[in-house]
Amino acid sequence: MTELIAVITISLLAVISPGPDFAMVTRNSLRLSRRAGVLTALGIGLGVIVHVCYTLVGLGVLIQQSLWLFNAIKVAGAIYLVCLGVKMLRARPAGSASDGAAASLSDAAALRTGFLTNVLNPKTTVFIVSLFMQVVRPQTPLAVQIGYGVFISMAHMAWFSLVALCFSTGALRDRLLAFRHLIDRAFGGLLVGLGVLLAAARGAGR
Repeated sequence: MTELIAVITISLLAVISPGPDFAMVTRNSLRLSRRAGVLTALGIGLGVIVHVCYTLVGLGVLIQQSLWLFNAIKVAGAIYLVCLGVKMLRARPAGSASDGAAASLSDAAALRTGFLTNVLNPKTTVFIVSLFMQVVRPQTPLAVQIGYGVFISMAHMAWFSLVALCFSTGALRDRLLAFRHLIDRAFGGLLVGLGVLLAAARGAGR
């Protein structure tokens, strides 16, 4: 019971902490649509499943112990965030030729954005690996560990879907749509900053 409470508490605290996932869901909800925001949230939850799977099969230990492997993941994540940020920084004011294309992001693209943002986020790697290596006991049945992973994924989906619903509320979204290019630039700058900080951070491997 103590292990279960610890997993739930740590997971919920990690989910609500701001980061690239929050930025992408908020941006897609405001800039595009509620549907895009929710699909981004679902993609994030699917990304969590990937982290859980490689941790359960033992690759988490390798990542935890290998500095070069962790740094490779970190650099890949940083490059992805910077590329997304630069694309947003190049956003043009509403009414430009490219604006309609930006607003027509497909369902698959929204899902993929959330998925890649989470999969390439080394903070999620550290969180999942640390949780299963340090909080979950080795003798915990595999079925229970899988259940923990499903809960963590569902918690991400639920929280970020709630974020998407809140930021796509009609009154708020309608007021901000006139500043959609500024929203893109604000979140673009945030993602570039996060990417740079991520790339500059010292490795957590041993």
